[in-house]
Amino acid sequence: MAVAAPIGMKVRTRRKAQGLTQKSLAQKVGISASYLNLIESDRRAVGGSLLQRIAEQLGMELADLSGDQERRLVERLGELAADPSILQHHIDPGTANALVSRHPDWAAAMLSLSRSVRDADQQITALTDRLDQDPALMEAVHQVLNNAAAVRSTMEILSSVEDLPTEQRARFVEIVLSQSGELSGTAERLVALFSAGNTRNRSLSPAEEVDDFLIQNQSYFPPLEEAARDLRREIRSFGQTIEGALTAFLQQQFDISVYNRSPVEADLSRFRNHCHHDEANRVLIFLDNAPPSTRQFQLARLACQLTAPDLLDTVARDELLTSDEARTRARGALASWLAAAALFPYETFLEDAVRHRYDVELLRQRFSASVEQICQRLVSLRKPGAEGIPFGFLRADPSGHISKRFPIAGLPVPRSGNGCPLWPLYGAFQTPDRVIRQLAEFPNGSRYLFIGRTVRHEPALFHEAPFLHAVMLACDVVHADQTVYADGLDFAARHMATPVGPNCRLCSRSDCLHRGEDSILYSR
Repeated sequence: MAVAAPIGMKVRTRRKAQGLTQKSLAQKVGISASYLNLIESDRRAVGGSLLQRIAEQLGMELADLSGDQERRLVERLGELAADPSILQHHIDPGTANALVSRHPDWAAAMLSLSRSVRDADQQITALTDRLDQDPALMEAVHQVLNNAAAVRSTMEILSSVEDLPTEQRARFVEIVLSQSGELSGTAERLVALFSAGNTRNRSLSPAEEVDDFLIQNQSYFPPLEEAARDLRREIRSFGQTIEGALTAFLQQQFDISVYNRSPVEADLSRFRNHCHHDEANRVLIFLDNAPPSTRQFQLARLACQLTAPDLLDTVARDELLTSDEARTRARGALASWLAAAALFPYETFLEDAVRHRYDVELLRQRFSASVEQICQRLVSLRKPGAEGIPFGFLRADPSGHISKRFPIAGLPVPRSGNGCPLWPLYGAFQTPDRVIRQLAEFPNGSRYLFIGRTVRHEPALFHEAPFLHAVMLACDVVHADQTVYADGLDFAARHMATPVGPNCRLCSRSDCLHRGEDSILYSR
């Protein structure tokens, strides 16, 4: 369920430290003392100009009172309560807010411990899979059995035949020594196969850290926006069309040539997003079936990586990113962010988005981009004083797994696994290439406008099947009328809203006909 940021304890502690009463602080920020009491008790959400005034009166940075970090802790604890190993304790997820408000360090420690347990479970699963299926392991075990059988049969001959000629005995001893040496070598390979570096299953925590990093920054990075403006100006001097200019820019500035290659002739294992950058030979190779929007974006992404490596490293040097893998992932995400900023200039893109009421199809055609590229750029329009609609964004594959998530404050999106089956994110698969809009209402009464559609990845060969992803934009219903997707919807009629939840395990709706599993929440 959606949660309010538990910042009340911060406000109360700071107020008391400054010797202020609730009445005096309330007067300074222009609210009643009773309303401030509700805020300090975490019974009222607070944001916008009121939060700004409270922060100024208490001498605090606005970021310290945004509650984003605390809100994420509450949401994670709520999901932790849905873990099968925790269900037996019948923990009410609603109490997570109080825990985070009063003991945020303990809450963070509990989540860290749960992540360690999950990582250990993943490692056990990886070892089990290796025992069952790893061909290298199976070959090594088979070799051990062969070596052992050879040693055993040879020793049986040596022990049972007393009058073996000296030459034959020497030959059998040599066989034993040889097979024993191979057995020892195979054993060493087995140890290597199960060494920590080979058996450790990659944790999900680096990806989660990158998600937190993007969310903490609201997917907006001013230094990258400024660098994108300079890069775009420089690239434009290399040609009239953006793809031609990018190709010439890479050739002349970095001696990188761009080629096409047939999927029949290419080593597809080296290609990602229809392209492969061969650093050694200084070439960027596209598959013949790469869409123009993909070619344009990947050219821009490579240009950004080569032009601003130090800047990407600097922005990715964040305390939320605690491992090399997390920082590497973050640099990749930031390179894509910078490419989008270079291709879709902030002011121009925002102006067109507002003028055309955030019509993704129209924006896609106007900027020669893909639906997903447009959606993600919409999410990043968070420049203070020139913000677009605060959108959340999700991407899922046909199995229901959410592979990309950019949530917004208050929108209850699970951090892992699937979401609610009633979301248009999943309904889009039933009507490919058509936009589905939905007025969604969550159990706590919060309402959002959801816009979902599929994204088709065309096959490269006759025998290859097309593959679909689904993407979904989400915004609070208060912003819905600014979009073309609100036309014809009666937001005042409560029956127009579709009752949804975060997912089945975290949804309190007892009368849902589409429930796939029991909820951990108890009806009240």
